[in-house]
Amino acid sequence: MQLAVTAADESHVPAAEALAKALAISYLGVTPEKFIDEYPFVLRRGDMLQLCATGRKAPGPVGVDFVSGAAAHRRKYGGGKGQQIAKAAGIRSGFYPRVVDATAGLGRDAFVLASLGSEVRMLERNPVVYALLEDGVRRLRQAAEMDRELGPIAERLILEPRVDSAMAWLAVQEQESIPVIYLDPMFPSRDKSAKVKKEMVAFHEIVGSDADADGLLGSALAACYYRTVVKRPRLAPDLNGQAPNLRFEGKSGRFDIYTRHGIPG
Repeated sequence: MQLAVTAADESHVPAAEALAKALAISYLGVTPEKFIDEYPFVLRRGDMLQLCATGRKAPGPVGVDFVSGAAAHRRKYGGGKGQQIAKAAGIRSGFYPRVVDATAGLGRDAFVLASLGSEVRMLERNPVVYALLEDGVRRLRQAAEMDRELGPIAERLILEPRVDSAMAWLAVQEQESIPVIYLDPMFPSRDKSAKVKKEMVAFHEIVGSDADADGLLGSALAACYYRTVVKRPRLAPDLNGQAPNLRFEGKSGRFDIYTRHGIPG
């Protein structure tokens, strides 16, 4: 893996060393990213764990922040249950289905669903992304001790132990045992001019595309009770070539809904 661990300062050295050991990758000490050329990316252990590109013109870091920034803005001003993601998941006043996010990534959609009232269990297989998620959940729970609004959300947002395969995890669940399953598999862009935020380049490089995403749909459909929701780029083909029962389209993306039982009225 073209990745190492650094510490933001001396106070974070023990945690950085422990992380490097857990991931079985190199530890470079307290070394600024701009001075590193033997690794394209590092995980910097500071107050927030961040994935950083290296070199002198590297873009900004990527971390999981459920407390401030974009997550806080969307929680307060994102449109509540009127958002497409809420409609896709079937969330409405008095009905907040339990959701399994089988491709959690940086947890952004899972956090939105939890902030809207659903219990969300996140699955993630990539060990680096899992470490970022774990750090984000930890800091959310710390912040929730002082913020009454965050407390219930932190209780509803649950990170499952890291899985090797979401497909295998879903396959051993009882049929129709999970109210809603949410999938947002990484999709390789076919448009070479597509703009990806510079700070997300490192994330895409580390994660890659989900080559087994098509197979994941069948496992999800067997395990869900109400519906499986698939988030896709607007012009992407249907997952596994299977047309959804319902589709919500936006400017750049869409939600494909595969229904099994009707949402309670």
